[in-house]
Amino acid sequence: MKKQRDFIPALHYHWLTRWYDPVMRSIFPESGITDQLIKQANIRSGQDILDVGCGTATHSIRVKQAQPGAIVHGLDIDPRVLQIARQKIEQNNIELQLKQGSAIALPYSDHSFDHVIGSLLLHHLTMLAKQQMLREAFRVLKPGGQLHLVDFGQPQGISMWMISLIIRWFEEIDGHIHGLLPELIQGAGFNLMPHSLHFRTLGGTITLWHAYKSTAAC
Repeated sequence: MKKQRDFIPALHYHWLTRWYDPVMRSIFPESGITDQLIKQANIRSGQDILDVGCGTATHSIRVKQAQPGAIVHGLDIDPRVLQIARQKIEQNNIELQLKQGSAIALPYSDHSFDHVIGSLLLHHLTMLAKQQMLREAFRVLKPGGQLHLVDFGQPQGISMWMISLIIRWFEEIDGHIHGLLPELIQGAGFNLMPHSLHFRTLGGTITLWHAYKSTAAC
């Protein structure tokens, strides 16, 4: 049974946070997923990028390394993962802007970013909070800006369904496994690109969604 808390830590429990990176490397093909995300985004020098729920900044660092001229911001509500993120940023000798804050009340002005990334964030949020996060992403994106979401998707195959049925006892993925994420993305005002990418992992089916904010939106 899931308990209501201010936020769900990266591996569900605070005491597991220190093991987040090695666990993720063993369960999810993070490098391959991130490579696809970077290819999809086609980030240009000078663009402003927001990584919501950045965790230990794995994606933020990869984005900055792929496009050093981009201005990359990372936001997370958990001070423990941000501490790890700062250590990784220092080790990689790159410049990122980190901030502690909530994905459902982004501390940024309207039309601030060219890209918003949300990787393995939504499954920590209730259905209402997912909707709030997506509306906030829409608000802070510039007209024509892009949204890139990586998270549990509708299971592809029997084995993926079985894994999802276990994970749903710990995480907020009912809407994910029943294919409701595209509806939520469009409901927030986004235009959803067709042909989402799916990755079969030891943790279940991971999907990469790509959407954009109309240039006419304000």
